[in-house]
Amino acid sequence: MSHLIVHGGTPLSGRIVPSANKNAVLPILCATLLTRQPVRLRGVPEITDVKKIVEVFRKLGSKVELDFKTGILDVHHEHTHFDPNVDRLPEEMRSSIMLVPGLMARFGAARIEDDVKGCTLGAREIDPHVEVFERFGAQVERLPDGLILRVHRPLTANAHWTDYASVTTTENFVLCAALADGVSTLTNAASEPHVQEFCNFMSMLGARIEGHGTSKLKITGVDELGGADYTFTEDFHEIVTFLALGAITGGDVQVKNGAPEMFPLLDRTFAKFGVQIVHEGGWSRCVTNGPLKVKEPFTRNILQKVEAAPWPYVPVDLLPIFVALGVKAEGSVMFWNKVYDGAMGWTSELAKFGGHAFLSDPHRMITFGGKPLSPAEVESPYIIRVAIALLMVAASIPGKSVIRNATPIRRAHPNFVEHIGELGARMEWVEGD
Repeated sequence: MSHLIVHGGTPLSGRIVPSANKNAVLPILCATLLTRQPVRLRGVPEITDVKKIVEVFRKLGSKVELDFKTGILDVHHEHTHFDPNVDRLPEEMRSSIMLVPGLMARFGAARIEDDVKGCTLGAREIDPHVEVFERFGAQVERLPDGLILRVHRPLTANAHWTDYASVTTTENFVLCAALADGVSTLTNAASEPHVQEFCNFMSMLGARIEGHGTSKLKITGVDELGGADYTFTEDFHEIVTFLALGAITGGDVQVKNGAPEMFPLLDRTFAKFGVQIVHEGGWSRCVTNGPLKVKEPFTRNILQKVEAAPWPYVPVDLLPIFVALGVKAEGSVMFWNKVYDGAMGWTSELAKFGGHAFLSDPHRMITFGGKPLSPAEVESPYIIRVAIALLMVAASIPGKSVIRNATPIRRAHPNFVEHIGELGARMEWVEGD
C-alpha cells in the first residue's frame, strides 16, 4: 500500500504542464491492435494500466519499445498471436475490455475475465459491452472464470442505440465498426473530450467516422487500417485539478491548456466557489480574491448545486474535486452524481478534517463549507479523484495530514506528487503499513 503524507498550508503557485489523459491513452493503445502497421505514440504517461497493456502486447508477440523518459511508445502488431484458451487479459483493469474488438477482428476470438473492473464507483456492468460484441456477430460462451467470444470475420455492421452514453461502450462500438463490413451507426454515443481524441486517432489510422463530438456516430468499415504518429493532448482532468489546488490553497497556478474551448461549463462551475478561470496564450490560470465563498443563487430557498453526468455535463470524474472546494468555501452546495451509485460515500473521511458534508442518498451530497479544518489521517477509497480531493483538502490545512491508501493517484497520474511539488507543495509517499 502507498500512503501520502501532506504538509499543508502552503499556497501553491507557478506553471505546470499536465500529462496525457489516461482515458484517451488506454483506448488508443487498445486501438493499435486493429492495424498491422507500425504506430508511434508521443506523450505516453508512466501509469500502471499502460504498463499492463504493454505487457499483454509483448506476451502476444507484438513488438513494443517504450521510453517513459521521452514518453514515446512504438508498437507494431505485425506478428501478434492470440489463443483464447491460453492467453489472458489483465484482470482488475476496466480498460482491458477494449482489447476485445481488436482480438475479434484479428483472430476471430477474444475473452473477458470475470474480474474486469476499475475504481470502486458502484456497479460496473459488462452487459452493454457484450451486447455490442453480439451485435457485430460474436457468439458468447460462459466459462467458470469469464467469457469467450467467437466471431466469423469480418465483423457485421449494425445500428445500435445504447441505454446510456457510456464512454467505454462507445469506444468499443467504434473499435468494432472500424473494420466491419458495411456502415454502422451508434445513437446515444458518449462525446467526452477523451472520446473525441480517441475518434481523432482512429481517423488518423484511416477509420471513416462521422459525428465526432456528437451523440450520433456513423462509421463506414474499411478493409484495413494504417499506421500513425500521434501526440496526446493535455488531460483536462489534470488541468482542472491543478487549477483547483491553486484555488483551495489560495495560490496562483497556471496550467498549459491546448483546448480551452472544452472549458466554458467548467469555468462557470469554478465561479460557483468564487474562483475565476482565465485562459490566455495557451495557459489557464485560477484567480481568487480572498477566501473561497459560494455564490448565492438568485432563486430563494435553494442550494447552489453542481450536477455531474455524461458530457457535456460536468464530468462525474471531476465531481470530488469540486466537493473539496465545497468543504473549503463558505456556504452550502449540493453535489449530484447522476451516474455512479457508490462514488459519494466518503463524507466520514471529510469529517475527520472537520469538514461538514451530509450524504443525502447514494447519488447526492451536501457540503456546509467554511468550517474550521484541522490536519487528519484519512482513508481513501479506491477512487482516483476522491484520493486527490482528500489530498486537496489536506493541502489547504496547515500541518501534517496522512492520506492512507492513496495508490489510485499513481494509477492515473504519473509523478503527480512530484509535479505539484514544483508548485511549492510538501508531500511524500510512504510505502507499506
